[in-house]
Amino acid sequence: MNLVITVSFKCATSNFHFFFISISTSIVGYMMLFLRGFLYLLLVSVVAQLISLEGYEMLSAAEYSEHSVTEHLQDVMSFLSFVLFLYVSRHSEPMKIATTLLAALMAMMFVRESDSLLDHYVFDGAWQTVVLFILGCVVVFLWGQFKAIYPSMKEYAKHASFGTFLAGFVTILGFSRLMGRGSFWEAVMGDAYMRVVKNIVEEGIETLGYTLIFISAMELALACRRQQRKALAH
Repeated sequence: MNLVITVSFKCATSNFHFFFISISTSIVGYMMLFLRGFLYLLLVSVVAQLISLEGYEMLSAAEYSEHSVTEHLQDVMSFLSFVLFLYVSRHSEPMKIATTLLAALMAMMFVRESDSLLDHYVFDGAWQTVVLFILGCVVVFLWGQFKAIYPSMKEYAKHASFGTFLAGFVTILGFSRLMGRGSFWEAVMGDAYMRVVKNIVEEGIETLGYTLIFISAMELALACRRQQRKALAH
């Protein structure tokens, strides 16, 4: 009888311990999700504040040109995204090709955003030469393994960051361009049309797109890092 009670008590204690660990793990998981969401909200808020900085500082003289804080933010975001995708390509064999292509894409976008500096300090049209060089490097890298592109992209598509990347990419190449059409703002504002308003909207949306891509690159790099730790643990 005592043996049965002892065994029952141990089982109950074990079940309670397991339940407590499960609850604790769930709470920690929810807290991490909340923290991550808060950090991304903070990042987007900081970006929005930096975009508005030129307007507050220069008032009606603000132009939001290629030398503005907004443009520099785009440069930083695209470069950091390039570095993060390159990191994943070096540490994840299944996604090596996909992330190498993404790194090359972000490198080309960074060069494109820096076109005015290259034109001024190198030669006119230098950014096009650099982009062609990057494309050449990509072709050389892919030579003989074109069939492996789809499986690698399919592996990347399994990650949640894929959707965030697509959202950012579409925002940059599609939504920002459509919302930044001069004809639209001329129709809306009429005789009161100001080009700076068009620039703020277009460049602001574009910067949001780069921010989303940067977030997706961070998420992918963190996921890759977690997989590495699990592999080392086993």
